[in-house]
Amino acid sequence: MKIKCDFCKTEYALDKVQGGAVKCAVCGHVWNVAVPARRNAFLTFVAALCALLSAIIFAVAVVASHHSDAQDARPLVARVSQIRTTTDAAGVVHLTVDGAIFNQSDDIYGVPDLIIVSRDKNGNEIARQKFMPSATLLSPGGAAPFSHTLAAPAAGVHRVTIEMPDMGD
Repeated sequence: MKIKCDFCKTEYALDKVQGGAVKCAVCGHVWNVAVPARRNAFLTFVAALCALLSAIIFAVAVVASHHSDAQDARPLVARVSQIRTTTDAAGVVHLTVDGAIFNQSDDIYGVPDLIIVSRDKNGNEIARQKFMPSATLLSPGGAAPFSHTLAAPAAGVHRVTIEMPDMGD
């Protein structure tokens, strides 16, 4: 521990400090040196452990919250309401997909292209078709209906899903 004379500012390095009066070897000034308080190693360990546990709990809460809200946090959501078959002039059967895009936010958003994915009975992708819904902007809480007839024939299609690119794309 380092101590300093209050009068002449001479510094001394002490290995062990015992409380009491000390006399400066240079100027003869006498002053009292207080014994520094010892830190309890066990309490320091407990405090560090509590801080570490708090950090871990905070990190887990942030990650869990971000993960669970990631899907719900999307401002725009597209939903299919009906899939029907239509026949063109050549007699070929096509699928027409009806649905809507919903704005779940409090902001106005531009309507992105939608992708209709046709899948077979094993879930394998048969075809993807991108199209632009007729609406260009969606007001907060608003919805924009869409109806799109797929160019590919309906043969072999067992399931149809709709995808929307991420808003950052």
